Amino acid sequence: MIRPAPDLPAHAFPVRVYFEDTDAGGMAYHATYLRWAERARTEALRDLDLPHQRLMERHNSILVVRRLDVEYAAPARLDDEVVVETRVLAVKGVTLRLDQRMLRDGATLAALGVELACVDRHTLRPRRIPDPWRLALGGTGTPAASDIEGETAWTAA
Repeated sequence: MIRPAPDLPAHAFPVRVYFEDTDAGGMAYHATYLRWAERARTEALRDLDLPHQRLMERHNSILVVRRLDVEYAAPARLDDEVVVETRVLAVKGVTLRLDQRMLRDGATLAALGVELACVDRHTLRPRRIPDPWRLALGGTGTPAASDIEGETAWTAA
């Protein structure tokens, strides 16, 4: 059974299931949910006026997926309208934890636990999430930088 959605504000990103998204049975292929989640994360950041390009240009950083947990409950089918909800669970030193869900008519099709890490775009070494991003995402700008080994792993509730 899928864990309930956290009682936090969510960004909603609508998608429609196209033929290219489906398998031979007309259901959304499992990897399609990951593409939808990526697009939804990108648009959630853009809606906060935090486009990826600005993170790269102003802070020499990128966000990469460090950990991902997916639980599928029901298939999305060809031509379905699906909404991807994205919620920020935690903003830490170099990591950002998210809850993402794909919903059809309010019913959860899949739930994802996503942990992103902020890294230097050239060396790929962990680096603290820049303060403007941290503050916009609901974190604080005061603690000292921490490395990935010091972060708490995401676990499903």
